[in-house]
Amino acid sequence: MQIVVAGQGYVGLPLAVRAAEVGHRVVGYDVDTDRVQQLAAGQSYVRDVDSSRLRAVLDSGAYSATANGAALAGFDIAVITVPTPLRDGVPDLTYIESCARTLGEHLCPGATVVLESTSYPGTTEELLLPILEETSGLKGGADFLAGFSPERIGNKRWSFDGTPKLVSGIDAKSLDVIKGFYDGIFETTVPVSGPKVAELAKLLENTFRFVNISMINEMAMLADALGVNIWEAIDAAATKPFGFTKFTPGPGVGGHCLPVDPMFLSWKAQQELGIPFRFAELAADVNLHMPDYVVRRLVEALNKRGMPVNGSRILLLGLTYKFNATDLRNSPSARVAELLIGLGADVRGAEPNIPDNDDAGLNVPRVDATPEEVAAADAVVLLMDHPRFDLAMIEEHAPYVLDCRNRLSGANVETL
Repeated sequence: MQIVVAGQGYVGLPLAVRAAEVGHRVVGYDVDTDRVQQLAAGQSYVRDVDSSRLRAVLDSGAYSATANGAALAGFDIAVITVPTPLRDGVPDLTYIESCARTLGEHLCPGATVVLESTSYPGTTEELLLPILEETSGLKGGADFLAGFSPERIGNKRWSFDGTPKLVSGIDAKSLDVIKGFYDGIFETTVPVSGPKVAELAKLLENTFRFVNISMINEMAMLADALGVNIWEAIDAAATKPFGFTKFTPGPGVGGHCLPVDPMFLSWKAQQELGIPFRFAELAADVNLHMPDYVVRRLVEALNKRGMPVNGSRILLLGLTYKFNATDLRNSPSARVAELLIGLGADVRGAEPNIPDNDDAGLNVPRVDATPEEVAAADAVVLLMDHPRFDLAMIEEHAPYVLDCRNRLSGANVETL
């Protein structure tokens, strides 16, 4: 089939390349011309897609990248994987709206449009469908098909195509076609009764993580005040073989999902039902202030050593928002750095997964985590325990470490 994947980021590019690998003719559409040029040159900027895989589907002719909307004509299935950010707590769906209008101009009878971008329940049927119908002059269900299938990115254990894929449609025929398409890409597809269920399921997945991370972060602050090792308590609780899921504390949450997705549901509940989603709002408040807690702990530790934070040299290790990631979006490291700089500290950052020229507004000098750099710091803060960090070397050379990941030990180490 002729497939369009609109949005060639961390969700869209892996899907586009995989669809090309299984035999479809795929057009990767993105309005970012720099991205398109990189893709056309066979250079992948997404960790889940090696450049060798990208070049293979380019060379075979199964995949092409474009910023030209006219190149989308004649598609059988179009998948929307564009960003859905929050702006001052309000969902910004302008990328979906713009993409829907572009696709609607090329929508033909019998074609299918699938939304993968995360949003509140009702987005597919109440926003996407009317735009497609207005732009194309066709009727959803009667003339074209549509549905929602939430993105799920794999991890170390679960591959992209090995992660079960939720699928839904606006009617039975839409579900049948959408499921058939994803059956050829993913090992397991899980059909649900409609788009609203799939949309809510995605928000439920991430809200579950968000709330539990918030709870364990607050528990870590309480445990420290009580003089109890939270990490030992977590490991002890995790010996229960049922009824407990292990979560660990950290400097806060970041990225494109956890700080954002639960707020979609909170906004929808407030706007449509007039009721607050208190768990999500409380979790957001706790996680938002975790960087403040990290800085407070660091200030207290320096004070105990007779050193003011003003003028102290601080080395932040691991600037991405999660372990071994290549993404700085909404990373708590930015807030940690901002607070320390505001207190007069000399802050430096080491992040081996991100090029030195890509600081996403962190505004701290980038250095390598060498023995000399570690030893020269008055304090080291391990924010993310990337595998490329030499933890034994850090233990040996750092005069003091605030370990936010419970990976280090020794007399010079304190855990969060």
